[in-house]
Amino acid sequence: MANGLLLGPTIKRKVFVSYHHDGDREFYNNFVNAFSNTYDVISDNSVDRAVDSTNTDYVIRRISENHITGSSCTIVLCGAETPYRKFVDWEIKDTLEKQHGLIGVNLPTNLLNSDSKYTVPDRLHDNIVSGYAVWVNWNEFTQNIQQVKSYIEVANSKSANLINNSSSLMKRNN
Repeated sequence: MANGLLLGPTIKRKVFVSYHHDGDREFYNNFVNAFSNTYDVISDNSVDRAVDSTNTDYVIRRISENHITGSSCTIVLCGAETPYRKFVDWEIKDTLEKQHGLIGVNLPTNLLNSDSKYTVPDRLHDNIVSGYAVWVNWNEFTQNIQQVKSYIEVANSKSANLINNSSSLMKRNN
């Protein structure tokens, strides 16, 4: 009881974390270990292994039903190879269709290329530019639980009018 008010149980917000499983699992594991008491992180199974089909529409529907539905925000861990993964693109696409919050987290492994730019999935980039997606560096994002909460709340408060989901669907990993 605080200030005469009865406080109910804290509800864990569900987040989906999208990342390149072969390249950035260490960062995913660090996020889960640090924040799983505060957030329900939905599925760490690679869609690649979880859905045994070459039918793109079917796989996207399964991503939606089994991974994105029930979450409020998608956190995309952006390493050097993340932009070239079709499942990351499909997960971002479904997140935007559901008008969920979207956060891009720049990992330390995502080095600047020769043009002084980070590699970011096209669909995520479109939404950073439009103002819908939040873009933040790993060290800043994971400073503490309050920092993560703040970014998630900001992402969830963005107007759906800012969503840009017009990029072509990736058909294969590059």
